[in-house]
Amino acid sequence: MKKLFACLAMALAGHAFAAPAASATSTASTCAQFVPDGQFPTLTNQRMAPKTHMLCYSDYVVLHSGVTHGPLWSAEHITRDHLEAAKDMTRTNRFFEDDRLPEGEGATLADYKRSGFDRGHMSPAGNRWNPQAMAESFSLANIVPQNRENNQRLWSHIETAVRKLATKYGDAYVVTGPLFTGAQLQTIGASRVLVPTQIFKVVYVPSQQLAFAIVASNTSVDHYEVRSVRDLEAQSGIAFPGIPANVAAQTKVLFNGGAFAVRKWGW
Repeated sequence: MKKLFACLAMALAGHAFAAPAASATSTASTCAQFVPDGQFPTLTNQRMAPKTHMLCYSDYVVLHSGVTHGPLWSAEHITRDHLEAAKDMTRTNRFFEDDRLPEGEGATLADYKRSGFDRGHMSPAGNRWNPQAMAESFSLANIVPQNRENNQRLWSHIETAVRKLATKYGDAYVVTGPLFTGAQLQTIGASRVLVPTQIFKVVYVPSQQLAFAIVASNTSVDHYEVRSVRDLEAQSGIAFPGIPANVAAQTKVLFNGGAFAVRKWGW
């Protein structure tokens, strides 16, 4: 068992993962609206290709791993109108296990009980704009074990700032997911759900030809980094083909006091 876990840790170290093309069959046509130019994030570390399943919900799409027992990325297209409607939504907090996943591949509610971690949304409940979308956001396929202070403080502020940016410019494509770095990875529960060492968020604003990535440690430390999408691709093992190459190579946005400030680099 120790040897098996060591091999798993080596495969995960320094990488987050996205769907192999073969997993995006019928889902590709129904969920393409949630990614720019209909192009899903692509996996560049093929060691993690097994046991991946793309799950389409009413307003976001998740790539789930039966190895990590959680999402590898969660993609959404947030718009000004939807975010305005989301302000009137009531959070349900009814987490559930998605029965579309093969038995034993998903996390269970019991895994998180007394784990010491929050059930951290990747596509956040605060972006959901109707009752169905709100209910679906609590699928455990959209959840990772997240440090409680990180989830309720820093990451919550980042989510709010992304909403402000999308509201200002009309819309944004957002991909959120975990990173696993290091040879020894923590797990929770009987399913051995892997705990991310970091969490990332990629934001692309088409109207401004603007894209950037935020990476935050999954700890109580109030620290994050703003990077270019290209830099995140190099670290994570995920490519974001829907974002133009010249845009992915630049960092034009900085997080500042709960809002995003645009750097006028070459504008």
